[in-house]
Amino acid sequence: MDERVALRRTGGDISPYRHFTRTEWAALRADTPLTLTIEDLTKLQSINDPISVEEVIAIYLPLSRLLALYVAATQGLFKATQRFLGAEDGKVPYIIGVAGSVAVGKSTTARVLQALLSRWPNTPKVQLVTTDGFLYPNAVLEREGLMEKKGFPESYDQNALIRFLSDVKAGQPRVEAPVYSHLTYDVIADESVVVDRPDILIFEGVNVLQPSRLSRDASEIPFVSDFFDFSVYLHAEDPVLERWYIDRFMRLRQTAFRDPKSYFRKYADLSDAEAMSVARSIWARINLRNLHENIFPTRARASLVLTKGETHKIERVALRKL
Repeated sequence: MDERVALRRTGGDISPYRHFTRTEWAALRADTPLTLTIEDLTKLQSINDPISVEEVIAIYLPLSRLLALYVAATQGLFKATQRFLGAEDGKVPYIIGVAGSVAVGKSTTARVLQALLSRWPNTPKVQLVTTDGFLYPNAVLEREGLMEKKGFPESYDQNALIRFLSDVKAGQPRVEAPVYSHLTYDVIADESVVVDRPDILIFEGVNVLQPSRLSRDASEIPFVSDFFDFSVYLHAEDPVLERWYIDRFMRLRQTAFRDPKSYFRKYADLSDAEAMSVARSIWARINLRNLHENIFPTRARASLVLTKGETHKIERVALRKL
């Protein structure tokens, strides 16, 4: 009999995670202070991804407390290793990956974590970078026939991603990351954001938990997730994600899509029925396919899984056992 089946039948717990209800997780806040105001949260939330003070207290304060402990422990381990090696003192940034489907709320989670962690005394410098800037420019994607796979692993400049994270992890000063425009739906040429030896780097993107490829000669082929010290995966059921995506699409028709520079300007004047049809098609052809083929299979690699309900509230938490 398969051992996993036997363990399930005898009630054995073989999950690599500890599971918490919302209430159980909220109790782990202890005395962690709330350092964000309602005004702060209004600035941090994304379109169609509301977040409340209650959500921050119940979910993000316990998480920020956990991360503060993890960062301190990692810093201590680094110093011990430096002493062992007789190396000079230095600082290695703690890197947190944030992954999940389009429309699940990764950006809001990343920004809230950045705001909370930057208020801890031992991690005052927290920077946030998204993988969007590492997408190949539209001209390249069009030439390679990859526009319908934008956001899939093959649509990113993997070498640039690895160089960036490797330099950041090595403590290099002023490491540049390319910038992406959601208005023009393209990488902005000759524009970059500088990451300069942060205490923590939050790296957000749909496919950041992809594993490295195995090579026949056992040579190292690193991938993005190899550089993470901690990772968060945001999960919601497919029908819920589809609804959130369509709702966001419909709201953007009344705002960003109306900008003459918008890549999606052609959708602004569609009827509601036509726009709904387009949104469903984009979701099914690109985003849902990417979720099933690439994103969801990496969920089990995350340090922490946050599961959302239909109202955007996080209902369950799973923390990987050490």
